[in-house]
Amino acid sequence: MGVHSASELVLAGLDPEQRAAVTAPAGPVCVLAGAGTGKTRAVTSRIAHRALTGEVSPRHVLAVTFTARAAAEMRARLTALGAQGVQARTFHAAALRQVRYFAPRLLAGRAMPELLDSKARVVTLAAARVGLRTDRAAARDLAGEIEWAKSSLVEPGEYVVAAAKALRDTPHEPARVAEVFAAYERLKRSNGVIDFEDMLRAAVWGIEEHPDVAEQVRGQYRHFVVDEYQDVNPLQQRLLETWLGGRDDLTVVGDASQTIYSFTGATSAYLVDFPRRHRGATVVRLVRDYRSTPQVVGLANAVISQARGAEARLRLELRGQRPTGPEPELRIFTDEPAEAAAVATRCRALVDAGTPAREIAVLFRTNAQSEAYEKALTDAEVPYVVQGAERFFERPEVRQAMVALRAATRSIPGDTPLRDAVVEGLSAVGWAPDAAPAGGAARERWEALAALVQLAEEYGASPPVLPIGEAAAVERPVTLADFNDELARRVAQQHVPTVEGVTLASLHSAKGLEWDAVFLVGLSEGTLPTTYARTAEQVEEERRLLYVGITRAREWLWLSYAVARSPGGRARRPSRFLPQLDRSGGGTERAGAGPATRRVERRRPQMVPCRICGAALLAGPDRKLGRCPSCPSDIDQGLYERLHDWRARVAGAQKVPAYVVFTDATLVALAERRPGRPEELIAIAGIGPRKLGLYGEPVLALVEGAAVDDVCSEKTFEIKP
Repeated sequence: MGVHSASELVLAGLDPEQRAAVTAPAGPVCVLAGAGTGKTRAVTSRIAHRALTGEVSPRHVLAVTFTARAAAEMRARLTALGAQGVQARTFHAAALRQVRYFAPRLLAGRAMPELLDSKARVVTLAAARVGLRTDRAAARDLAGEIEWAKSSLVEPGEYVVAAAKALRDTPHEPARVAEVFAAYERLKRSNGVIDFEDMLRAAVWGIEEHPDVAEQVRGQYRHFVVDEYQDVNPLQQRLLETWLGGRDDLTVVGDASQTIYSFTGATSAYLVDFPRRHRGATVVRLVRDYRSTPQVVGLANAVISQARGAEARLRLELRGQRPTGPEPELRIFTDEPAEAAAVATRCRALVDAGTPAREIAVLFRTNAQSEAYEKALTDAEVPYVVQGAERFFERPEVRQAMVALRAATRSIPGDTPLRDAVVEGLSAVGWAPDAAPAGGAARERWEALAALVQLAEEYGASPPVLPIGEAAAVERPVTLADFNDELARRVAQQHVPTVEGVTLASLHSAKGLEWDAVFLVGLSEGTLPTTYARTAEQVEEERRLLYVGITRAREWLWLSYAVARSPGGRARRPSRFLPQLDRSGGGTERAGAGPATRRVERRRPQMVPCRICGAALLAGPDRKLGRCPSCPSDIDQGLYERLHDWRARVAGAQKVPAYVVFTDATLVALAERRPGRPEELIAIAGIGPRKLGLYGEPVLALVEGAAVDDVCSEKTFEIKP
């Protein structure tokens, strides 16, 4: 095959926008690629097309991304396109390779320092050096804060001012963090080790301070591609600029609406400002979504259309390319256990209907939310895997807490209310029921132990029936020992190994992944957005998290929240980011919007549950049916046909439209619910006292199996007295 025909094959099947990205001229190119728009295909095709046409040599191209998985996928695609020899690596892998290669020259024969796999151990020692005691969670938070500072090019002496300017939620007083930061740097130097940020800085220093290194690196790499450019931090941008050395053959790909890692130092500012920083840059927008149905795409557009701030300037309105699919479902539940049980039931139904468990995901804001879904899926006998985190009962803080609770049974009186006993027992591991501490890991540890307290509240609200002797049983308040037994039972149930299962994941760890069916759960104020999102910028990042979650779904999407955390608990409002839903069942819809984009009122809804899944029914027709429209119908078809025939005769005799007697929805409700008594009949929405008096007797007779002729007059078709 000739070069010309090979390059044409690369262009085959691309949409107009992808083709524009692939064939853009050399120089600065910015590809704004929405979720599911084929950005990897576009960027690898651009590299391959340029290589096959002779515009660039593959060995002179460096493509960088943020995960080893994404880099491996890029290399595989380039090989399949005939562009072997391109270097596709993460920032860290590319920097490490260069530092190791040039180490003999840069270090004058000295051995390269050892690279730390984790900062936590050295951070713990550094904290001790400055008189600060830390546990594992606190050490992780301090390590994360040091990582943010180094990625943001902030030195220890600059940390206090920089943290205040960035509105950092620091794990300790900023001055104390700065002390730990300085001690950490001293310990590294004395021990002859470096961390990942040091390695990136070493790569920058090697090029900027050594002309011979700069000449060799820039001679090797002349054309650059950066994927996920919205996630670049200042240190990575500095390295990229060092590689470029003033040249401008750079292609960046990103989506400002998927900027969700700013807490690590990532910033979309470089993507947003790319056209200004690179005058004459080619900007291409990819908006055709090949991943999700138009219904899912429409909901994603509705959520992100309300975005504000710098990232909103590059907001893309996606256009779904797949065949039409089901409308996204918005479900409201009385409490979180009911929500988790309903999700597990629907997962079971999807698996039974043929959807592979690996193609289903349950996504939540924090890892502490996973326990309820681990239990519910276990109870429903649905296998699951936890993405990016340990299972709830395998987390170190939870294991430690369970040991403390078992020990507490020896010191806490047996008649102590269960919740109080659990709180007292957890005090041994430093937990207190006040505001969560600052810092992500410490806060997550606190939330995990708070989840144990919530479990105790739920378990204590439904005391078990305990056998006494052989013939009697009584109820008694549960004790801490009972609760420990319940925890042990849950541990035993959830330690069953699974090879394939429903994915449980936080929204952050779900980025870059996709599934056929996605459940977005816990969408209430205080959870999404989290109560820790205090600034407008932080709230907008929470909105983008929901957008990322929505765009993970290919076909089937469920959004839900619980009015209360636990049964009978304090009511909460739905997330401000949720699509609008009309509680009246009438109302108006925006053009092109489905049921999931109607208006949500702020008042607490009257909870009329679906008799199938338990979700709150808000729309009038749904309340009349007594079930969600997507829940399976158990209609008695024969009864429905008799009711339909009877209604037609009555309407004809009374010379009124059929719906005046009963609407179609009422007939379906009657045929599904099959009321046997007047009080069951009047409980169906649309049947008031007047219609009960007019039609109650014949309808109940039809439900009992009577023929239409038996309840209607042959001559007049009037209702018999």
